[in-house]
Amino acid sequence: MSEPSLRRAVLVPLALADPVHKAQATLALPTDLPVGALEVLTSPQGIPGRPVRPRLVPHTALRARGVGTREGRAALIHALAHIELNAIDLALDICWRFPGLPDAFYTDWLRVAREEALHFTLLREHLLGLGFDYGDFDAHAALWEMAQRTAHDVLARLALVPRTLEARGLDASPAVRAKLAGVGDARGADIIDLILRDEIGHVAIGNRWYRHVCAERGLEPVATYAELARTHEAPRLRGPFNWAARRAAGFEVAELAALGDNPPLHHLE
Repeated sequence: MSEPSLRRAVLVPLALADPVHKAQATLALPTDLPVGALEVLTSPQGIPGRPVRPRLVPHTALRARGVGTREGRAALIHALAHIELNAIDLALDICWRFPGLPDAFYTDWLRVAREEALHFTLLREHLLGLGFDYGDFDAHAALWEMAQRTAHDVLARLALVPRTLEARGLDASPAVRAKLAGVGDARGADIIDLILRDEIGHVAIGNRWYRHVCAERGLEPVATYAELARTHEAPRLRGPFNWAARRAAGFEVAELAALGDNPPLHHLE
């Protein structure tokens, strides 16, 4: 039997329903497998694997809680853990779904998946320390819904998942960190610092490969992004924006300017 490829191997954790096992299996993925970039894999049933809990509801049904109580803090950490669990699935999914890209594309997204698995693990451990576990609060499915909308086109996936939905994490991180630090949750604040550092790299990977595919197709990146956002009904981005993090993640001057909201000039240099 021939050796399995990286792209085939990621289907194993992607199909796992138990979130802890999914994270562990992702962290255990071999990094030295042949990529199998030209393999055309059939869409398997039952991906991504989903746990029975948490209950998934529309994002509008989730109520905001203050972080001044242990339960409120736990709800915030749970929401972050849910995002990171979805991010594992998103990185694994882009690895297997789209054939024919350079080997570096797949090894980049495998690295992202492993880092997202670490983030989920750290957040769940912190949640356990607060007396709760993943699944104890309701959550929403917006991240995976966008993955389904863009399953037919790697360019749309790159534009609207890492460069849109995940980039919103760059914008949200300072306020989330301030909330946790403000109530004395030093461990939570430290985890947010680590996640922000890694997510800048993840969005940079999305930017790099988005531009690569645009160049292959002879498309102008800024105008193409606007068209993809309209076509796939991406959420309209509103400030405040983390201009420094977005610039560090590789957004070009024209892309920052297109967001509006008067970006500071020193971030457009």
